Amino acid sequence: MKSQILFLLFSFLFLAEAKGQEVEPISKDTKQILFLGNSITYSGEYLAYVETVYRLNHPDRKLDWLNLGLPSETVSGLSEEGHAGGAFPRPDLHERLDRIFTQIQPELVFVNYGMNDGIYLPFDSTRFNKYADGMSWLDQKIRAFNARPIFLTPPIYDPEKGIPYSITLDLYADWLITQKSKYGWEVIDIHFPVKAYLEAQRKVEPEFYLAKDGVHPNSTGHWLMAKPILEFLGLGEIDSKTTFEELISTYPNGLDLFILISQKQKILRDAYLSATGHLRPGIAEGLPLPEAEKQAALLENQIRELLAPKN
Repeated sequence: MKSQILFLLFSFLFLAEAKGQEVEPISKDTKQILFLGNSITYSGEYLAYVETVYRLNHPDRKLDWLNLGLPSETVSGLSEEGHAGGAFPRPDLHERLDRIFTQIQPELVFVNYGMNDGIYLPFDSTRFNKYADGMSWLDQKIRAFNARPIFLTPPIYDPEKGIPYSITLDLYADWLITQKSKYGWEVIDIHFPVKAYLEAQRKVEPEFYLAKDGVHPNSTGHWLMAKPILEFLGLGEIDSKTTFEELISTYPNGLDLFILISQKQKILRDAYLSATGHLRPGIAEGLPLPEAEKQAALLENQIRELLAPKN
């Protein structure tokens, strides 16, 4: 009996110590969170879902959520011949990253690349190595800026639009996941949960889709991407059948909060993309930063009013 009591006491102390050593998803000294990626990040829906749900659960946290995704961009530096009808090559993150970090000093950087990096072609080791080298470069650069990189596996390419490229992104996602055990990278898998959801829905409804063009997710697809990120941020597992609308309906002012957060993110996105510069034609010019920050501050005041407890 005595040995059993000692064992239970030891186990309790061990678990308490291990829990105390866990890395906080967002440390208390974090003030700014940056998202980098291509058009899927630029559209911003999954990012707005994440901020909304996080703030509903942590109304007192003061964090800036910044979206600097750029349509068509790669981290591999590759561009297919005749991209955009020959109007311009794909932009390369290498060209603008240093400028971003001269104006933004985030503690946490979420990275969402891969969709464009295989150039929509069957798997090729040379192209893959360009992607892997680009991600390794990005990991080192973010750490050199004293920030913490969090990598997202690539979104899925719908196999109905082309099985070979769907497999390419499976392989890119597999490689990124292995970097967790190999090099200690922090990786959130959005790829395979979304793929599993799509496959399950297609068994019931063969015409079901998450992206009409095979690339750009609809609102359901963005919500499926947001869920693993929210789980990583400590929000717990969210049932796969729970929609974003169902979740925020359980909070007062949930939908109004989402609308304000989306507006604020877009104003700051456009302003910072213009201020930091890029080579992608066709992107709307943002407001000058002082004006954008003024408008964002007004929206933030409204957001805080919605989040404030009511007596």
